[in-house]
Parts: sequence; C-alpha cells; structure tokens
Amino acid sequence: MTGAPALLASERVSRSFGPVQVLFDVDFDLVPGEVHALIGENGAGKSTLMKILSGAQPPSAGTLRLDGGPMRFSSTEEAEDRGIVLIHQELNLADQLTVEANIFLGRELKRGPFLDVRAMRREAHRLLAELETGIDPASRVSDLSVSDKQMVEIAKALSRRARVLIMDEPTAVLTARESQSLFRQIARLRAQGVAILYTSHKLDEVKAISDRVTVLRDGRIVQTTPTAAIDEDGMARAMVGRDLNDLFPDKAPSPEAEIVLEVRGLDVPGHVRGASFTLRRGEVLGLAGLVGSGRTELMEGLMGLRPSTGWIRLRGQTVRIHSPGQAAKLGLAYLTEDRKGRGLLLDKTMRPNLTLLGLDRFSNIFINKRAEERALDDAIARFDIRARRRDVRVGNLSGGNQQKLLLAKTMLVEPEIVIVDEPTRGIDIGTKQQIYGFIEKLAAEGKSVIVISSEMAEVIGLCHRVLVMRSGRITGELTGDAIAEHQIVRHAMGLEGSEIHDRQH
Repeated sequence: MTGAPALLASERVSRSFGPVQVLFDVDFDLVPGEVHALIGENGAGKSTLMKILSGAQPPSAGTLRLDGGPMRFSSTEEAEDRGIVLIHQELNLADQLTVEANIFLGRELKRGPFLDVRAMRREAHRLLAELETGIDPASRVSDLSVSDKQMVEIAKALSRRARVLIMDEPTAVLTARESQSLFRQIARLRAQGVAILYTSHKLDEVKAISDRVTVLRDGRIVQTTPTAAIDEDGMARAMVGRDLNDLFPDKAPSPEAEIVLEVRGLDVPGHVRGASFTLRRGEVLGLAGLVGSGRTELMEGLMGLRPSTGWIRLRGQTVRIHSPGQAAKLGLAYLTEDRKGRGLLLDKTMRPNLTLLGLDRFSNIFINKRAEERALDDAIARFDIRARRRDVRVGNLSGGNQQKLLLAKTMLVEPEIVIVDEPTRGIDIGTKQQIYGFIEKLAAEGKSVIVISSEMAEVIGLCHRVLVMRSGRITGELTGDAIAEHQIVRHAMGLEGSEIHDRQH
C-alpha cells in the first residue's frame, strides 16, 4: 500500500506559534484506499498537523503536496473544494439549526434560485441511514445528545464526497454500536479509494482499522510502520517513550471506614427511579452501564443540577441539595463529562478557570491576583499541567491538560466527595495513567470518589465497588472478584440480577 503515490503529503512541515515551535520537519503522507492512523500523547502536535493538512492553519515552514504538486490552502473551504474534509473533534455545528441545515450549511442544494429543501432532507436521511442512526433530519441540533451530534458531524463530512477524510477522535463520544457503524463506513470509503487520516487514543481501534501508524511525540515523528507490524503495547511505548505495564495504580483494600454519603430512593424525573447507594470515606465507587442508562443524570440529580426527590444523608446529616454551589459548601464536587461545554471557559486563560469555583478565597473587595498566581503554581506542579505559556487560552490546551486543569479547579475548593464523569474521555494513554494516579491518591488521602465511566477497564482497574445501571435503575452491585467485564455486561444488559434500588447496602 505504501508504494502507491500519495494523494496528500507534508514535506518537512514545521509550525510555530510565536516563539513556541510545536511541529518539527514532519513528513507525512496519505494514500488513496488506505487508513493511516496518527497517534500520540495530548500535546504531541496531532491536531496542529491535521489543521495544516485541512487548510485551517498554514505551515510556518515546509511544503504541502496534493496529487504530487505543491499546494498552499488559504482556508478550509478551499481545501474542501479540493476534496479534503476534516471531521472536527470539537463539534462544529450550529445548535439552533436543524440537522439537515447543518449537513448542507454553506453548500445548500438549490433548484434555480431557491433552496431545494426536499432534496436536502432526502439526502440527509440517506446519509444518516448509512450511519445506522435514528436521527430525524428535521430535529434541532441543540436537542440532540453529544453522540448524535458527532454522527451529524460525520454525516456532514460524508456529504462533501471527500477524496481525503481527516478524522479527529471521531469515536470519543460514540457508543460501541455507533462506533461499529462508523467503522463500516470507513471500510466502504477505503474501498472507494478515499485516503483516510484517523486519529484516536483508543489503540484497539487503531489496530483494528488502520493500514499504517505514524507516532508523533513532542512535535516530531517517532516512527511510521505498517499496523500489522506493531501491537497496542508497542504503540503506547512509542507514544510516551516508556513502558506502561502498570497503567492502573495498585488498588488498596476496600475501606471499612464510616459511610460519608447515603442516598435512598432518589428519583430524577424522566431519567432515574429509586436509586439507593452508600459511599465510604476513602472509597472509589464505580458507576457503570450503557450510554443512556441514567448514570450521569443520577449524579446531576444528587448535585442539584437536575430536579430530584429522595433522601440524602451526608456525614450523618439529612440534607437537601438544590444547586452545585450548595453542594460545594457541603463538600461535594462534580467534574462534568463535557469539559469544553460546561467545565471550562475555553476563551479564558488558566488562572481565572482555576479559581472560578473558589473565587471567594481570593477576593475581599478586589481579587488577589498574586494569590491566584500562587494557586496556579501549585496546581501546575500538583497535577502536572503542561502549557508552553501561563497565559495560553484554555481552548488551546490539549484535552489531557484541560482535564487536569478541570481536576485542579475542582480540588481547589477542597471537597470531601468528588464525582468524576468520564475522567479520561479523549485523553492519551500516558495522561490516563496520571489521572488514575490522581484518583488513587485522593482516595488514599481519605477523599471519597465516584467514577462514572464507559470504559470497562477503567471501572475494573480503579474501583473498590461498582454499581451497574440499566434504564434508570441500579440493577447490580459488584465487589471484589465479581468486578469483572462479563458481570458488568450482564447487569447492564438486564441478563442478571434484579432491581436493587430499594435494597439496603
């Protein structure tokens, strides 16, 4: 495959932002009918290279070649006109428009001077059907789930009839079923001769669907190899420059300490019915289940982010929680799964993001910026936040560093109970290892942690006890050796156990 002429290539491409260089002499090529995976840690330069190849940014030095000839794109629109389409990791949709309007935005179908609404709806329906989704083309995008929005983004890209398709973490928010549907579309496009750049932190996906793998580390290419010649461990070692045999920290014995949180019969209308559970000091409690099972909604109800009814006892006192602010004062903190939309202010720098939750600690009449800077120093050191400049916009940080900043922001208010929703979504394997270490350390310090995760290995590797949800109810509780993939799946699919929402734990 690699002997075929490249459709799109970079030659000795470098990129700098002011005095900071992020890519160094990168040679990379995409061949028709091939899936070429690009992998690396967060901050390795993958997104920058993809933006250069798709016309979103120019290189500082080096050459792009299209069909063998030199090319310099002035915009993504120009690149799309030449058949190069990027599926963004950050969803690039107009929330207030319909699905069909988004798919054809800027490239509307017309009959004479008028929009051909019927043709666009028909074509949108066809594209969505190919992706095996039940999304209504007439739906407003703002009403869709995050995973459905990603499928719309993919349908939008497929409508462009790309020669080169660049996919940036396309399955990060997709269910397993949706991911398999996407992989079938990738196979179809590859058979049609489309050149595909695929980047993902899910190395099993990379192994399954790619033909070649290129590893970036610190802005430089470490290696390019046929996928058949490297296994997932080899990919991980090349990405981080070290072995990752101990991805999860050693799990301490299940704590027998006092119960710090007791929930009985919690209802979140439309999402959760009769949820009951306990949490001990120093415990890592997992919340598993399929997407849509009610895991996130249960925690949002507990935190006052959604209306809920039920009985909550916190450190022996019955409480009612009406808002996250009140929850914070009671010692509960919640790290949202949507760090870009709800967790961080992407257009601000790190300092105001870090201190936002605990701003009263840094102000009397005026904000004490020196104290904020000292807090940022501590956060950067404690959570290993890597940024080339302190004044960088948070939206320009890698996903892993955004997640570490969100964790630092949450811990700044010194909560006793920390709820972490999808802690490593869209994060490279090296940063995952760090996040797991942070969670283990919190538990060792006597904090109590609830982890909501769709990654089975994460739940099994981190948690002392696991609650499994299905259709808005807690259907299983697993401890010890019972915390195993087959047991979690059976409870999540309704194949084992009965509802235990009213059982005393």
